[in-house]
Amino acid sequence: MIYLDHNATTPVSNEVLQAMMPFFQESFGNASSFYKPARSARAAIADARNTVAECIHASPGEIIFTGSGTEADNLCLRGVARAFYGREIHIITSSIEHHAILNTCRDLEEQGVRITRLPADACGRVDPDTVLKNITDNTVLISIMYANNETGVIQPIEAVSEIARKKGILFHTDAVQAFGKIPVSVEDLGVDLMTICAHKIYGPKGAGALYVRKGTAIAPVITGGMHEMGMRAGTENVPAVIGFAKAAETAVASLDETSVKVGLLRDSLENRIKETIDRVIIHGSEARRIPNTASISFAAIDGESILLHLDLREICASTGSACATGSSEPSHVLRAMGVSPIDAASTIRFSLGRSNTSEEIDVTVKALQEIAGRLRSISSIHNH
Repeated sequence: MIYLDHNATTPVSNEVLQAMMPFFQESFGNASSFYKPARSARAAIADARNTVAECIHASPGEIIFTGSGTEADNLCLRGVARAFYGREIHIITSSIEHHAILNTCRDLEEQGVRITRLPADACGRVDPDTVLKNITDNTVLISIMYANNETGVIQPIEAVSEIARKKGILFHTDAVQAFGKIPVSVEDLGVDLMTICAHKIYGPKGAGALYVRKGTAIAPVITGGMHEMGMRAGTENVPAVIGFAKAAETAVASLDETSVKVGLLRDSLENRIKETIDRVIIHGSEARRIPNTASISFAAIDGESILLHLDLREICASTGSACATGSSEPSHVLRAMGVSPIDAASTIRFSLGRSNTSEEIDVTVKALQEIAGRLRSISSIHNH
């Protein structure tokens, strides 16, 4: 199998699995209890919190472990809205966000929160000046993702955070796709809140985190016990937290080497597709992108048909966000960039990982040449 869908999820690495194993059966205690197995679990969580904090240049007390990136996004948006309950609330976000942000904003909107969704330009970037122009006296939060999960385009987070800071407005970035692929420092970015998760960086599913800068106004969404400093009730998933920390540590340590290797493979894939297949568009290629992601339209071919033919050859890719699978609508990200519905429907996302090889790129390009030729010939017969 050739796996080119690492933005959807990644396999758990051997070192992460080994770090997790003792906490399933040996150190299985509930970290909120007081006997020895519990103390062992509690100490391990504290170490994991320290590790994750170091990876993003935060303090341990600013890391709240959650069950996913989606939950962390929900905690941010709903938690800030709850903290400002009783007054008019305005939140600014973008039209290219992950559904974890967009659908949560839609729900908050139904509860009376005013939401502004900013457009993106043709390269998939949000303009900081547009952010500034849409700020009102009631704006309490701005949430703009760091790197887009479909196109890989990196947003001007530092510029937006500076605007937010000068206006006294909280700023959140969903850094799920950026973390582990490019340097991520909460201090350099100037954010108040940031979402990351484990399963995009060779860690386990079911583990995410929300960075909350000390002093930030936010209220819990899941209530119960006093877990996670009172911000996220529920017995901690100790193995997942340990796995998250190990994955984060490994990703940051190998960041430079991995990003260079993966970037060269991504560029090779794009260049060879452009050279050998006509009528292709690479979305976001003129903007700064994370090094592993390629969003490519193949004119006059249905994207799902390409995926089916790739799958028959045991090559895994996607038509966009895995969270949108089953939707008949064209990618909201590409539509926000001004891409036509037809071109959006013909787009495939390839997202590479550290295990991919140049030989796999060779096989993939050859397969795409054959698939594009065959599907376009069928299409021309039908159209004729």
